[in-house]
Amino acid sequence: MSANKEGNSGWKSFLWNSEKKEFLGRTGGSWFKIFIFYVIFYGCLAGIFIGTIQAMLMTLSNYKPTYQDRVAPPGLSHTPRSEKSEISYSMQEEDSYRLYVKSMKELLEPYLDEKQADDMKFEDCGDVPSKYTERGDLEDSGSGARKACRFKRSLLQECSGLVDKTFGFKDGKPCLIVKLNRIVNFRPRPPKTNVSLPVGLGMVSEFVIPIFCNSKKEEDASKIRDIKYFGMAQGYPLQYYPYYGKLLHPDYLQPLVAIQLANITFNEELRIECKVYGENIDYSEKDRYQGRFDFKIMIKS
Repeated sequence: MSANKEGNSGWKSFLWNSEKKEFLGRTGGSWFKIFIFYVIFYGCLAGIFIGTIQAMLMTLSNYKPTYQDRVAPPGLSHTPRSEKSEISYSMQEEDSYRLYVKSMKELLEPYLDEKQADDMKFEDCGDVPSKYTERGDLEDSGSGARKACRFKRSLLQECSGLVDKTFGFKDGKPCLIVKLNRIVNFRPRPPKTNVSLPVGLGMVSEFVIPIFCNSKKEEDASKIRDIKYFGMAQGYPLQYYPYYGKLLHPDYLQPLVAIQLANITFNEELRIECKVYGENIDYSEKDRYQGRFDFKIMIKS
């Protein structure tokens, strides 16, 4: 017992020295000075950190990303889009293409006429391709939200889903909706000449970024006999650009192109590639969706 008492006494004396009035070997004044030092030290660190963040924020724009190297030039995306870019279904089994049809309907929902009826948010930009629609400086927030060009869903005709609710899947003539991905303040430039364009594309309007699809493999060319395009002049008209971002262009609708595989061989796996053509649109072997995409399709009769 006496040994335990001596041990407890020694431990207490280590924590608190009543004669010198020290706690853990330091007086109250010493502890106070240490406290003040660390308050100032960490306060300075916090100030430097906050100042650095504020300086960085001053270099950023609320309306345009500072770095867009990962999104420019634009990617090309399509709907429906399945895993591994493979579309396979049976014409006789509705369940096999139900998800494809659902994704098409969801994409086109904002393009219904009633969703674009508000004249304070939307404006008519014409039914034929024309030059860019300039809506002021990107940094001019005083002008408020910019209006968006209406895009009539009826322009997609047989692929609009307004008449054929299955978008051609039921009849073995499936449609795909293709769009250029949005890039803030990006102005796609049409090709300067028609020389570099594929022969099947024909003449192109000076105000359109054209798109063209063909068989990926030469041996499949005879099995893909008819590809139809719906939209505005088989491409993306310039009046829908530039895009001002979510803050200034919240109701923006990008132009669409519908592609219908109107006559392809059934019960065979075919690979199709689609590309857009423009002076400032490039392609990359590392990114299969930069300016182009390809997909496999098999329709079972």
